[in-house]
Amino acid sequence: MTATLAMPAFADHADRTQPVHIEADKMTADDKHKNTLFEGTVILTQGTIRLTADHMTVREDPNGFKYASAFGNPVTFRQKREGLNEWVKGSAQHAEYNGKLDRIELFDHADVHRDKDEIKGDYLSYDTRSEVLQAHGHEDAKSTPFSTPSGRVHVTLQPGKKQETETPPPTPPAHGTTPVTPSSKAPASTATPGKAP
Repeated sequence: MTATLAMPAFADHADRTQPVHIEADKMTADDKHKNTLFEGTVILTQGTIRLTADHMTVREDPNGFKYASAFGNPVTFRQKREGLNEWVKGSAQHAEYNGKLDRIELFDHADVHRDKDEIKGDYLSYDTRSEVLQAHGHEDAKSTPFSTPSGRVHVTLQPGKKQETETPPPTPPAHGTTPVTPSSKAPASTATPGKAP
């Protein structure tokens, strides 16, 4: 099963122009292939984006874009939404970060939260620029140890705040009075001016 959820705001556009910072207990760099392996409580940050994992491989393409392949129990990420005091947060067993496309893919026991809304699936793809989230369940729920129940996508959307748009009911008349309605008005006089009726 596939679900697409467009979140009605945009992620912090300044993130993609920020430098990438990575912390870890251990680092092994392969300068020839532009690959670096980080191990032990790995934390990658870029602006408001924060990605954590047990180990992570980061590579850079000729244009300077960064790509990360992260594994953990779990891998987590978060990013602030533009103009709002809200964060999009997610977790999974495996994550792929594409700095060129501004996309994070989550695999195995994946879930994403935005405020109180939640979406779960075996695969989630989150576009950090447009905040479009796609989720896929797994056709065979028993094929992975982290599949969601029945292999389906699960979405929980909280109701929005209600607005008072209804017209309040009319105030009832005071006790002992008869309300005036068009049908209870006295008929107009038919007397001729100057003559007694």
